[in-house]
Amino acid sequence: MSHTVGQVSGFAGITVRTLHHYDEIGLLVPSERTHAGHRRYSDADLDRLQQILFYRELGFPLDEVAALLDDPETDPRAHLRRQHELLTARIEKLQKMAAAVEHAMEARKMGINLTPEERFEVFGDKDPEQYAEEAEQRWGGTDAYAESQRRAASYTKDDWKRMQAEVADWGARYDALMTAGEPATGEAAMDLAEEHRLHICRWFYECPHDMHRSLGEMYVADERFKAFYDSMRPGLAQHLREAITANAARARP
Repeated sequence: MSHTVGQVSGFAGITVRTLHHYDEIGLLVPSERTHAGHRRYSDADLDRLQQILFYRELGFPLDEVAALLDDPETDPRAHLRRQHELLTARIEKLQKMAAAVEHAMEARKMGINLTPEERFEVFGDKDPEQYAEEAEQRWGGTDAYAESQRRAASYTKDDWKRMQAEVADWGARYDALMTAGEPATGEAAMDLAEEHRLHICRWFYECPHDMHRSLGEMYVADERFKAFYDSMRPGLAQHLREAITANAARARP
């Protein structure tokens, strides 16, 4: 049985872009291609992806991950043993992942085939690659980046799910606001912009209004952020940017 790149993206909670990157650098080359050239991933490919994501979660750079996985002297069970030893040495937030490694070890030993969802459930909706390098390059030396990294390191899968649910609820309410024809400079839009700012403060780092205004500009200028917000509703990124600007002006003495 083989899987499309979109299905694997959904199983593993990583972006299609990340899978394409892994293919381009030879880290995870899908076993099959359709006549049209579309990628198809086998169960063996999913096993390798699971190993990649375990090592990435442990902080291994991609070149080291490739060297470890391509070492002919190391079989898959040895990788699982090594990962288990590393994971169980980590603090409490990684205990669930250690249990997932044990599960994978037992499944391999007993010949149990885990479903794609079971293999990648431990990672939740967090993509270890998405924006990580760019974020470090842009803001790696700032207090906000350090605080964001410190907080994110402590979050469990349930925390990420709760955060995502908050974003989904906020997005639905912003969609309704735009459907109602509310202007970006109106009180309702500014209130949702302020809620957006407080969400960042609560989950990641202190975000003053000036910083929030700069983020609003990025949501429009950077196509990836624009696509994220516009996926909630076309035009939402631009509307939010204007609401953030208006909210920042409202907050000035």
